[in-house]
Amino acid sequence: MTAVSSYIEDGLLNELKELVGDRVHLGAAIRDHHGHDMSYHENLPPDAVIFAHSTEEVSSIVKLCSKYEVPVIPFGTGTALEGHVNAVKGGICIDLSEMSQILKVNVEDLDATVQAGVTRKQLNEHLRDTGLFFPVDPGADASLGGMAATRASGTNAVRYGTMRENVISLTVVLADGRIIKTSRRSKKSAAGYDLTRLFVGSEGTLGVITEVTLKLYGIPEAISSAVCSFPDLASAINTVILVIQCGIPIARIELLDEVQMAATNSYSDLSYPEVPTLFFEFHGSEASVSEQATSAGDIAKDFGGKNFQWATKTEDRNKLWQARHDVYFSALALRPGAKVMATDVCVPISRLADCILETRTDIDNCGMIAPIVGHVGDGNFHVSVLLDTNDEEEMRTIKAFNERLIMRALAMDGTCTGEHGVGSGKIDFLTAEHGEGVSLMRTLKIALDPDNIMNPGKVVRI
Repeated sequence: MTAVSSYIEDGLLNELKELVGDRVHLGAAIRDHHGHDMSYHENLPPDAVIFAHSTEEVSSIVKLCSKYEVPVIPFGTGTALEGHVNAVKGGICIDLSEMSQILKVNVEDLDATVQAGVTRKQLNEHLRDTGLFFPVDPGADASLGGMAATRASGTNAVRYGTMRENVISLTVVLADGRIIKTSRRSKKSAAGYDLTRLFVGSEGTLGVITEVTLKLYGIPEAISSAVCSFPDLASAINTVILVIQCGIPIARIELLDEVQMAATNSYSDLSYPEVPTLFFEFHGSEASVSEQATSAGDIAKDFGGKNFQWATKTEDRNKLWQARHDVYFSALALRPGAKVMATDVCVPISRLADCILETRTDIDNCGMIAPIVGHVGDGNFHVSVLLDTNDEEEMRTIKAFNERLIMRALAMDGTCTGEHGVGSGKIDFLTAEHGEGVSLMRTLKIALDPDNIMNPGKVVRI
């Protein structure tokens, strides 16, 4: 048995073992697995990992941790990108992956309630025969509890919104072990404070999300995708801006710069021109899809778009969007042995071209390998910086670049993160974005978690 940090008292371990038996794991391998996400941040393992099976069990675990003032770190699939699950102060990691039941699907009401460990792909597989689907799709097959906790988004956000718009209600275990339900299933309510929105995006710092009630949508009658190449980044981005400003109800519009297209072609065995490229997808009736596609195609042509290639067969569309979802891994292949700093910002659509073009120039001036991709329909883009974490000079250069990127977005009335969240990676930028609002966040944190046991070191410093 691997030695455990003295931070965890024998009394707590004994009580946890009485509660969940051999689901208290102390081995180094499993602790290391739970000490990091998909980011470049240092692996900081918890002192123990527990696989929870119910809300009531999570409540009992949290009560014990509260009694001993030991940190609690919720864990879903570990696909976060800003050090969300790193145990910066040790403690107990509650892994929710075995809480994977789809509790109820209300077809008539277009909603479903699931345990936090259910993944988006699992839910959509379950929904297939109902004619419904859940649209929020971050690249990873993330847990829905984790997606709610990080206010996740994805390629469909321009039409269907993010987790913020698609979570109806949550079941949450608070820092003292109390269980609350943040709302009923009704589509709207004016009853008191909006507790659901308080916990969506809280990153486990205010409580442990154990159940999620989500909006569902009808599977569109017709779906069509397209790929279009552009002579330069500015032309591709200006196409996006005009498509959005013209009110075309596009489902997805994704930008991949020339560096990312080269990586995607190699990794996903594709053969598109290695120039700035837009991926489109249109949802609706046959007639509306045709109209949307024609309008978007005309705009793209006006900006020099070429090689407009259609994908209407399901298998072709799936291959295209899987390639988009695999950009993290395709970027990694550009520099074997490196890690990725996947950072994101979001700006008003009118400033999107300015922000991306200035960022591309900054990347080139730094001599970095850093492809740009983005859910550009809502002004959100990502930079995947390939880095050697052992090279101190390179790390200083990249961290300085990331700070410039964030401050550039803030100067354009944007945000330091459109969908990745704060975690520990962007905690130092919140004051620049929110000013005195961070003080209010801290007040809320202390009120709900006075001993600072809920995922400490994330979102706000206490």
